[in-house]
Amino acid sequence: MNKWFQPKLLTVLRQGYSSKQLSKDVFAGVIVGIVALPLAIAFAVASGVSPEKGLITAVVAGLIISALGGSRVQIGGPTGAFIVIVFGILETYGLNGLLISTILAGLFLIAFGLFKLGSLLKFIPHPLIVGFTSGIALVIFSTQIKDALGLSIEHVPSEFLPKWGAYFSSLSTINPWAIGIALVTILITVEFKRVTSKIPGSFVAIILITLLVNIFKLPVTTIETVFGDIPNKIQLTFPSINLSELSVYVAPALTIALLGGIESLLSAVVSDGMIGGNHRSNTELIAQGIANVVTPLFGGIPATGAIARTATNVKNGGRTPVAGIVHALTLLLIMLFVGKWAKLIPMSCLAGILIVVAYNMSEWRSFVGILKGSGFDILVLLVTFFLTVLVDLTYAIQIGVVLSALLFMKRMADNGNKSAMELDSDVLENFGTLPEGVGIYEISGPFFFASAKQYCSTLKTIGSRSKVLIIRMRHVPFIDATGLNNLKSVIRELKHGQTTVILSGVNRDVLKDLEKGGISELLGKDMILSSFDIALKKAGEI
Repeated sequence: MNKWFQPKLLTVLRQGYSSKQLSKDVFAGVIVGIVALPLAIAFAVASGVSPEKGLITAVVAGLIISALGGSRVQIGGPTGAFIVIVFGILETYGLNGLLISTILAGLFLIAFGLFKLGSLLKFIPHPLIVGFTSGIALVIFSTQIKDALGLSIEHVPSEFLPKWGAYFSSLSTINPWAIGIALVTILITVEFKRVTSKIPGSFVAIILITLLVNIFKLPVTTIETVFGDIPNKIQLTFPSINLSELSVYVAPALTIALLGGIESLLSAVVSDGMIGGNHRSNTELIAQGIANVVTPLFGGIPATGAIARTATNVKNGGRTPVAGIVHALTLLLIMLFVGKWAKLIPMSCLAGILIVVAYNMSEWRSFVGILKGSGFDILVLLVTFFLTVLVDLTYAIQIGVVLSALLFMKRMADNGNKSAMELDSDVLENFGTLPEGVGIYEISGPFFFASAKQYCSTLKTIGSRSKVLIIRMRHVPFIDATGLNNLKSVIRELKHGQTTVILSGVNRDVLKDLEKGGISELLGKDMILSSFDIALKKAGEI
């Protein structure tokens, strides 16, 4: 088996698998399957697709992610984070476009894994993750207001502000029964854990409220009202692909892939902490990719690792991928033999469940915590949040990543720039009186395009006042092409002004780059010295 693809299931089976652990995994898998049932239906309905597509996703993707993934306990399936993306893609490209985008996203995820980008996705800044997660939570909440209040609106606008405008203009059509059902659903979902943590409150709420609504014939909208009957079979459905239009789906596919990759690896990291394990990030990405390539062929929607269901799996004793496989098989049996009754579930009940999901996703404590931090983090948080809510999640992720990178580079550049006065006093304290005509400047941090201009401007100023300029580079981990070009230009200018330049404390990697960039030849190798005290002595001689 190649190193880049090592499913945990094979590792578990090779190490030995006891009947005791099998019984624990089966129990955990059945519980997670029950937990996943209402969520799979709710996520599908909120995304604008029929309920069975959520169940198909949970079955097919859940099975593949557990069988091929790099985590022992990861549970895969549809998640709340994808609701906004799926709904937006459906609005723009239709169901066929969604299926194509999901398949492309799967191929991107496989490529991420093959190129070992699993570790890079972990470096997505926390404020960006909180910003778009909180934004998604608010958007999910806003999409459920119509069903939670039982409003009579033929077409709800997809944009955030017009959507709320439509709600306020339709308040006269509120259905008190729908409000009551939504509130009772929220109460049961949140509080049933006080009775038992083995059975999810959302499952109890759906069973109880669906029975009451149908026994007493309460006047509320149900899944059957909106979608009709729910098919209880899974069959292949190939999307119609026009190669000339494939480029149109790259942007939404990349959004699905990035969000799916981030969420699945975040879930794997959280579960590692719960079981004291270590997941294989690149294997996990490949498995997520395969799941997203295969699932749309059965009519499913995007899938990823689900943090809440994974945590439920761990808490109920699941410790191997067998639990995830059992979870998928449990859902398959429910879909085949009980799924037809799901059409009786009230839409306001699903709205109540999704409002709880939105609250749990909101991360409002983290949001408030970041608002108390640095201005850079606040800017990334708010820009990502408002773009997610008011514009589009695709733009939010793209602009958030670029903004985070730019702010990081500015921080690095600001942090690395020290004044000559500070360095002179530092040198005097450690090395005594400076020889007359010697200037010193220390570059602290990467000498790259974001900081090169600022460094070189200061070097010119100090160098023009000195006969000898010592540039300390002990804290320079690397230098890029822009840094090399700018440094070479400064050295030439200073040499023209009769200033001698000495470099000190250059590490091996940077020295290689200086040699390749022609700076060693320009200065002379005797002017690139290993330590500052040798450089200081050399400057005194000059």
